[in-house]
Amino acid sequence: MLYLKDYSLLDANDMEKNSNLNRLYVIKIDGKNKLAKDGIFSLKDDEKNAPVLYILPVPNENELGDKSFQVDYNTKYSYYAGGMAQAISSVEIVVALAKAGFLGTYGSGGMSIQDIEKAIDRIRKEVPDRPFIMNFLHMLNSDKLEFDLVNIFIKKNVNIVEASAFIDLSPALLYYRISGLYKSQDGKIKSKRKVIAKISREEIATKFMSPPEIAIVNTLIKNKLITKEQASMAANFPVADDITVEADSGGHTDSRPLVSLLPAMIKIRDEIQSKYKYDQEVRIGAAGGISTPASALSAFAMGAAYVVTGSVNQACVEAGTSEYVKKMLAEVTMSDVVLSPCADMFELGAKVQVIKKGTMFPMNAQKLYDFYTRYKSIDEIPEADKNRIVKNYFKASIEDIWEEVKKYFAKSDPRQIAIAEKNPKFKMALLFRWYLGNSSRWAINGTEDRKMDMQIWCGQSMGAFNNWVKGTYLEKYENRHVDEVAKHIMKGAAYLLLKNTLEEALVSKEQIPDYKF
Repeated sequence: MLYLKDYSLLDANDMEKNSNLNRLYVIKIDGKNKLAKDGIFSLKDDEKNAPVLYILPVPNENELGDKSFQVDYNTKYSYYAGGMAQAISSVEIVVALAKAGFLGTYGSGGMSIQDIEKAIDRIRKEVPDRPFIMNFLHMLNSDKLEFDLVNIFIKKNVNIVEASAFIDLSPALLYYRISGLYKSQDGKIKSKRKVIAKISREEIATKFMSPPEIAIVNTLIKNKLITKEQASMAANFPVADDITVEADSGGHTDSRPLVSLLPAMIKIRDEIQSKYKYDQEVRIGAAGGISTPASALSAFAMGAAYVVTGSVNQACVEAGTSEYVKKMLAEVTMSDVVLSPCADMFELGAKVQVIKKGTMFPMNAQKLYDFYTRYKSIDEIPEADKNRIVKNYFKASIEDIWEEVKKYFAKSDPRQIAIAEKNPKFKMALLFRWYLGNSSRWAINGTEDRKMDMQIWCGQSMGAFNNWVKGTYLEKYENRHVDEVAKHIMKGAAYLLLKNTLEEALVSKEQIPDYKF
């Protein structure tokens, strides 16, 4: 039997934020399990010595998840903040996280090429030696815009992208990936450009975990975008380094539960790894619903290599959205969100999760989608309904809105207008997408006369976070800094792991205080 002498019992203050403790001792005193923080081991059964039941390491937040994720991305934590479009995940978010040793993603979706280029330059100036991620939002039916984006990434030496909302692999994404392949001195295939794919469907995940489709690869060779040697290497290399399993999240979502989706994706990864035997297997991370220590720890316990946050960062000081929206987000409960048609995949009926409290946007967007599915053109819509669209949604004539749409696509992708002029149903879709697209900008800008039209992306995790921090300094959105939120989630997860272990060791709950902010 091992005993402990000259020990000090644990004080509540010692447990706060895990302090600097490396290990704890569960000892038996007067028939009860007690916690000691130090002492000297002894084999002597003496009345001053206490028998040692357990020696427990104190988990550290840096130890959670897959260490290879931290090494590959030069980050201190198996955690990153995901991209939120239109620079809601702003330069300020990326910089604050980078300075604290975390990875952050810039939300390039919906931003101009010029703005994206400026954002990269600003990040590099603020944190020249720290890694960061640029979001690569799939642009359905617009290869040109995707190639424009990729060309900027390559020009600016952006070596990590988060590919999101992809429903299939695109030539531009594969160009970004494959053109970065090379062989190291030991003969192993490497890529200087990393891809983290945010996925919610098994069939899409399979494509990202597998080598690229040969047809697209051949087209890239034909267009002299990659070499034959790189194409040969790509045949034995996955499209993505990491798969972020996106469960019930804010924004684009299939509303799938993480407890079902994550194990399914891990199983697919294992099968693909068994088939191709990559030198580095594709890691599987978890997103959607991650906003508290309990949710983060649960994801790690299910096998997630890393965790990703989204909605909670939108309510932080550094987020690129209006004060009005941040205040609303800080008051959201889990029942205040709903699914609504989205702008970028409107015709497909894809959904985004948004706030329903304090805005009519979800109802308005659904009404527009119903009109789209029911009629072949906007001229077929009954006059009374068309007048309501003009008065309540557009607040301008259809002709005026169409002129705005044409001006937008004249700069970004003129082919869309040419198609719409020949296809009345597609023209109707572009008009309706004007409302859906601008609704998020009204929220970001805090447009006063458009409060009831604001599209505010948000998942149920926001409500869970608000409940967790209630009564603490983080209850007020003005106190929420993105790096502090990240640290509390990870430190809290490590603390919760310790707390659960102590409870299993039959230490009374009175000796284990709650996590302190």
